[in-house]
Amino acid sequence: MNALLKLSRLIDVLTERIGKSAIWLVLVVVVISAANAVMRYTINYSSNAYLEIQWYLFGLIFLSCSGYTLLRNEHIRIDVLSHKLSKRAQTWIDIFGLLFFLMPMAITIMVLSWPVFVHAFQSGEMSNSEGGLIVWPARFMIPAGFFLLVMQAVSELIKRAGFLLGLCPDPTEKINKLTPEEELALAIKAQKGGV
Repeated sequence: MNALLKLSRLIDVLTERIGKSAIWLVLVVVVISAANAVMRYTINYSSNAYLEIQWYLFGLIFLSCSGYTLLRNEHIRIDVLSHKLSKRAQTWIDIFGLLFFLMPMAITIMVLSWPVFVHAFQSGEMSNSEGGLIVWPARFMIPAGFFLLVMQAVSELIKRAGFLLGLCPDPTEKINKLTPEEELALAIKAQKGGV
């Protein structure tokens, strides 16, 4: 089990790095979007490629961060009854959900989307829009994103099994750490109070 927990930590580190790197893509999308809008309204120039790269990047952000969301335990839960159960019962519910819902769905999408990517890559598929981009990078994001989600789901299963065996802390426990925005707001508030 210790080897599996080590594997889980490695997956978590990879997921964390990918998630934090994807944050910068939001800035890139904003810059591209703003530049496209400025050019359209100032020099009356626009390109479908600019719009499509925004869509590609939005897709990349979403798909690369799905595992990061799972790692951070920020995914949507329907806690009508489970919050009243013990931590062990909640952990068993998580294991059941991971094994019978998340993993089959993610693996199915990953497997079924791979041939679509391969076909787009081999055929050199282009966007139907004039001036559009090649399509295979967008098609590749789907199996790659779901692969990352499956890897993180494996990590979560390992951590939950470790928790049930008493080998690691509760993986669903959220750390109440302030976000950078909250820290800034507190600093501003403290500065105004001290003035």
